[in-house]
Amino acid sequence: MTQEPAQIEEQDESVRDVFTRLYADGRAYAEAEVERQKLRAGIVGAGVRDAAILATAAITLIFAAIVAGLVGLILALAPYLGTGWATGAVFGGALIIALLLLLIARGRIDRMKKALKA
Repeated sequence: MTQEPAQIEEQDESVRDVFTRLYADGRAYAEAEVERQKLRAGIVGAGVRDAAILATAAITLIFAAIVAGLVGLILALAPYLGTGWATGAVFGGALIIALLLLLIARGRIDRMKKALKA
């Protein structure tokens, strides 16, 4: 009979240890989940920021290309057609750069979406 209480105390200690470990593991899991969510928020923030910067640069270049095109058209209607070719080159080059920036912005958004799915 004296051996039974000793076994019960050992079981109580091991159960207490198990609950202590369970609490510590739960706390560690919660902290890891908080860090994971912070990382996801950082990825989203960086992706949105980069896409916004690139889209803004592209839109600015599109407006600049339109203005350059209009000014070039006016100058092209002037005495000679030489300025028309120069205006076309500037206008086309700015549009190509704007399109490339928009493609890069779309790529950043796609990369951000893939990171969120993981």
